[in-house]
Amino acid sequence: MTAFDVLILGSGLAGQSLALRLADKLKVALITKRTLEDSASAWAQGGIAAVLDPADSTEAHIADTHMAGAGLCSDKATRFVVENGPRAIRWLIEHGVAFTPDSHSPIGFHLTREGGHGQRRVIHVADATGAAVQATLTEQVRAHPNIFIFEQHIAVDLIVGDKIGRPGTGCLGAYVLDIAGDEVRTFSAPHTVLATGGTGKVYLYTTNPDTATGDGVAMAWRAGCSVANMEFIQFHPTCLYHPQAKSFLISEAVRGEGGLLRRPDGSRFMPEHDPREELAPRDVVARAIDFEMKKHGLDCVFLDISHKPADFLEAHFPNILARCAELGIDITRQPIPVVPAAHYSCGGIVTDLHARTDVAGLHAVGESACTGLHGANRLASNSLLECLVFSEAAADDILKNPRPHPGELPQWDESRVTDADEAIVISHNWDELRRFMWDYVGIVRTNKRLQRAQHRIRLLASEINEFYSHFRISNDLIELRNLVVTADLIVRSALKRKESRGLHFSQDYPETQAKARDTVIRPTRLKN
Repeated sequence: MTAFDVLILGSGLAGQSLALRLADKLKVALITKRTLEDSASAWAQGGIAAVLDPADSTEAHIADTHMAGAGLCSDKATRFVVENGPRAIRWLIEHGVAFTPDSHSPIGFHLTREGGHGQRRVIHVADATGAAVQATLTEQVRAHPNIFIFEQHIAVDLIVGDKIGRPGTGCLGAYVLDIAGDEVRTFSAPHTVLATGGTGKVYLYTTNPDTATGDGVAMAWRAGCSVANMEFIQFHPTCLYHPQAKSFLISEAVRGEGGLLRRPDGSRFMPEHDPREELAPRDVVARAIDFEMKKHGLDCVFLDISHKPADFLEAHFPNILARCAELGIDITRQPIPVVPAAHYSCGGIVTDLHARTDVAGLHAVGESACTGLHGANRLASNSLLECLVFSEAAADDILKNPRPHPGELPQWDESRVTDADEAIVISHNWDELRRFMWDYVGIVRTNKRLQRAQHRIRLLASEINEFYSHFRISNDLIELRNLVVTADLIVRSALKRKESRGLHFSQDYPETQAKARDTVIRPTRLKN
């Protein structure tokens, strides 16, 4: 057994910033499935939204967040994040993040504008903000003597007192598979934090890295936590469509800087769908593209920014320009083929403004949490901001509320299992799950499609649970087990919402109800 003061599962911006905030006072374990650099945070291109320009205001950012969230954002959570946003950006600058400068800006940094924002408030590092922020913090995390990094480790399940004969003691740590060593280790900690990221790999097409398998949501659900608003999956409107390009995102900022969406014949279509045209929120743009593709039988649509000078594109979008050039697309002269893809989960584990979950000793931060900020649709570039603000909130709460160390915990028992004889079952089930989720639980939904998906999920869950019970676990089996739980929660949530709102569009319930309500699902009993 390995004992720490804090156990953090996940190494994206939320996990790493939390570790740095705690490590001067506490002994921190940072668990990551691959390496510290592998996270959705590192893939974020656009930037971080915050009120930095004197011409901007807290109230304007709050209003834009509420507008994008389709009336479902928590006012308390939204105000909390927006008001604490500028301090979060200063923290990054103090830690050495080199945001793109602008001598003409009143703050000395360039601010861009993205869909849904009333003005420029997105601070960025060219078109690779997440990678730059992650690289800066990763160097400091690796160097800190009080942060113990466990790469190639994946959490299997949380250790909860109610399940091991210690009722009322909350979360006491986690069982973690050392992937390289092929053994399950017991991590003990009075404070455990889920910073495991999103659920994008539950869908066939996604902008997310392969690690986004809903692990935190599934583990929290099995531990007894409530989840909320899982039906709201944001499909990014513009993922590069190319057989050799896997999950490459074309930043929202391309439309923010004047990019136009076109059909193959060159005609624009966004003016027919929304008065905000290309600057409409992501759900509107994704549905418009989905509509055009289905109506005209298209494989993709095109995002055209070739009317901008080449030096402008080289300065603002160097990574997008270079990646497209590798694939034979010159964005200074040609439009970019794009399709919508699953991008962000607005729902997740229910947390309060201290990042606390329903289970004592367990916090959740980042995309795995549902703080109430995003409502029915996340405003562009609010996600990294949420990671920063709530990692600070979690750190403050952990430091102010010490808990006793758990002591000895039961070791992982695999005395009654054997080596898997047909691992092919895992890959087949994974593929089937992602395909029917894309077909039945995508951008536009119907009750019939959702019920079909639910039926398939129940069959898969039974098969996966039987496999899990009889065979030694592997990274793929853990992820598949978590994905099927996450898929079930998404479908159950979607079936409960009898309206269309934000990212959830139902052909059976096309109207939006007058009163906005969260979809909250609570476990009726602890999940085995």
